[in-house]
Amino acid sequence: MSSYRFSIETDRLLLREMREEDALAFYQLNADPEVLKYTGDDSFEDVEQAREFLQNYPQISYLKDGYGRWTCVLKSSNEIIGWCGLRKQDTGETDLGYRFHQRFWGQGFATESSIKSLQIGFNELGLDRIIARAADENLASIRVIQKMGMRFLKNEELHGQASSIYELFKYDWKLKYRG
Repeated sequence: MSSYRFSIETDRLLLREMREEDALAFYQLNADPEVLKYTGDDSFEDVEQAREFLQNYPQISYLKDGYGRWTCVLKSSNEIIGWCGLRKQDTGETDLGYRFHQRFWGQGFATESSIKSLQIGFNELGLDRIIARAADENLASIRVIQKMGMRFLKNEELHGQASSIYELFKYDWKLKYRG
């Protein structure tokens, strides 16, 4: 199991490493077809499958790469509202991603957690470039990506959907957010 190196706060959120006890919240998150609409992911069969995923996640990301996606906890209620963060892809690129329960959409949590994720990626992890992918029909996600200052890189097909890749360089991040 990981040492839970990451436990970071934003104004409204606690971002921490995923834990086995998050299984029910992650099962419920992935059980919503609207949440998975643009991801290409399947829902977990049951809570136990979600638990197994969370048991293995430290070896997949945290221990292998030193970082990964983080559970997002609402500080005011201690409720798990989704996940966000960075993940090293098989290509060697680092990808920004997020997923939230539908009832938390449109409240700025994706933007808030993405800003913190990029800040950690550039300032603490020393990354020079971070990418993000979104299905072209997922306009809300594209707005978040563009709000971060990410620029369109290229089109691709992802999970059978027309999608786009965006990128942000450390230099541009520092200009936009002054560090």
